[in-house]
Amino acid sequence: MTGPTELPSLPDARFAGLLAEARALQATTVELRREIHRHPERGLHLPRTQAAIRRALADLPLEIQLGKSTTSVTAILRGARPGPSVLLRGDMDALPLHEDTGLEFASLEPGAMHACGHDTHVAMLASAARLLTAHVSELAGSVVFMFQPGEEGFHGARHMIHEGVLDAAGDRVERAFGLHVSTNIASGQLRTRPGSIMASVDNFFVRVIGKGGHGSAPYQAIDPIPAAAAMVGALQTMITRRVDVFDPAVLSVTRIVSGTTTNIIPEEANLEGTFRTQSEASRALLRDELPKVCEAIGTAHGCRVQVDIEPGYPVTVNDAVEARRVLDLGREVLGADQSVPMPAPQMGGEDFSYVLQRVSGAFAFLGVCPPDTAPEDAASNHSNRVLHDESAFPAGVAMYAAYAMDALRAPVRPLAG
Repeated sequence: MTGPTELPSLPDARFAGLLAEARALQATTVELRREIHRHPERGLHLPRTQAAIRRALADLPLEIQLGKSTTSVTAILRGARPGPSVLLRGDMDALPLHEDTGLEFASLEPGAMHACGHDTHVAMLASAARLLTAHVSELAGSVVFMFQPGEEGFHGARHMIHEGVLDAAGDRVERAFGLHVSTNIASGQLRTRPGSIMASVDNFFVRVIGKGGHGSAPYQAIDPIPAAAAMVGALQTMITRRVDVFDPAVLSVTRIVSGTTTNIIPEEANLEGTFRTQSEASRALLRDELPKVCEAIGTAHGCRVQVDIEPGYPVTVNDAVEARRVLDLGREVLGADQSVPMPAPQMGGEDFSYVLQRVSGAFAFLGVCPPDTAPEDAASNHSNRVLHDESAFPAGVAMYAAYAMDALRAPVRPLAG
């Protein structure tokens, strides 16, 4: 018989033992995670974390490139045959927080804590590099491991892009994959979705300038406090009246500062806050409307108003094909019930968005809810009491590796004869 024959789809044999291989690396993964957790560093310059990563990779056949403007680490694994490049990313930095978990490996650095799980990302990515090294003969192309500082508001991904991480292997990265742990998802479960998965992030600062005076004679002053209070309500109304309900946006006034004592009308009041959107169109609308609302209210109260908007991260948008690929790989590697489509995006921000603006790829969440805790009851990321279940790490290691192996699938050689 000649011609193609349709056969039922079968699981890819390459992934059959991948999770078991990741579990065999668990001691190494946990050791690195705990070392980094004990010594968290913040921002773009993380020398101790960079050194720990370099030690973890030292015995592997990787090409190492260090950042110039940051302490980033880019490691490149060359496959057995030529082909495209795929990028895997793990962020490195901690948060300005005192740790209250009581863990035996809790932070030893005052005022710093790995409360967002970036220590787990680094450890899982380093073990994925080790796992993929054992499968290098199956790779047609290069894997770029992106160890990135400065995710927590410092635009670290943008720094690495400017320094060439997307071209580090000699050709342009074609696909990219990033993972983030979540304690509010069942341990070991993978979740992602096509399209927007995380929001844009912009912060605003409003200065309302009036005329100070005595609290007993407000008619002789221009009180900025009523103007500022009116702005809070008007900004909330703006969100509901100007933004499409099917294109979510959130605005929160998170800080109000004014005055010194009970009998003084202050000269000025200050508002600060953040707004998040799921599309760049809504983001542009809010950037335009927010100053208009505040200035109009200020004028009505006889106040001058200064508005500054601090641009943050763009919307994180998954390529539809790559998101489906991740979910399919999750079902194959972790199990059918462990790979779950997300019904809706989150309103948090993520600077992997800069990578996904330039490369087709996907961002996903890995559940690390502690044992004997319901996901809805677990302390969430950015909490001083957050706990990340280490038993979920092999799932992350295996998913990093599976994505690269699938993207760099070596062509099957035809049988002779």
